[in-house]
Amino acid sequence: MKVTLTENGATVDAHDLGPLLGLDPAEVPAKMRAGEITSQSEEGVDADSGRRRLTFWYADQRVRLICDADGVVIKTTRIKVKR
Repeated sequence: MKVTLTENGATVDAHDLGPLLGLDPAEVPAKMRAGEITSQSEEGVDADSGRRRLTFWYADQRVRLICDADGVVIKTTRIKVKR
């Protein structure tokens, strides 16, 4: 999986993100616009410099993607959370 990284943020294709959140990819854009899917992007520092951590929350799911400077996802985690 690859993330598109720009100076303005990161973009994950709905076909990649949807299944991670238990959603059909076609549902992802509308749920993001409605605020049902929220996200956070963090840039690595020190030992993690050049990496980016993207976190997505939907219902009781948290999906975290760690990607390298080229946007290649090097680690994916998915857990249930209480919100």
